[in-house]
Amino acid sequence: MTCTGGGASPEGRFIEKHRAESRNKLQDSISLGRRDIEERLCTIAEECRDPNWDGYGAEPISDVTYGLAHSFLAALPLGSPMPTVGAEADGQITFEWHRSAHRTLSVSIVPEGRVHYSALLGARRVHGEEPFFGEIPDRIVEIIGRL
Repeated sequence: MTCTGGGASPEGRFIEKHRAESRNKLQDSISLGRRDIEERLCTIAEECRDPNWDGYGAEPISDVTYGLAHSFLAALPLGSPMPTVGAEADGQITFEWHRSAHRTLSVSIVPEGRVHYSALLGARRVHGEEPFFGEIPDRIVEIIGRL
């Protein structure tokens, strides 16, 4: 769980606790698709935990990478479309949003606490790397919104 600071007073802590609980209930809602994607993430992490999980020398998905990926999902703004999830041979976890052949975004979770992204927005291609400290970088939120 990421601490958001909340208020220092008992009332502030109470409000922050209930705000977080309400957000978690919304995130867990099947209608928002979060439970399914979290289950898929867990399955992929388990299936890809050992070296050479693909038979071609793939690196294992580490607990750190899984934890960061889980935090990334939890930080997605409410109402965001849910991505698909996959594993990469270099041990990274990838989230993809595919609206059409010309509207797509791929975000890779790196165990060092960074996210790499690449998107196609019509004829425009954008890519980059951002630190991940428990909040989705603004640039990635913007791209998700443009899909």
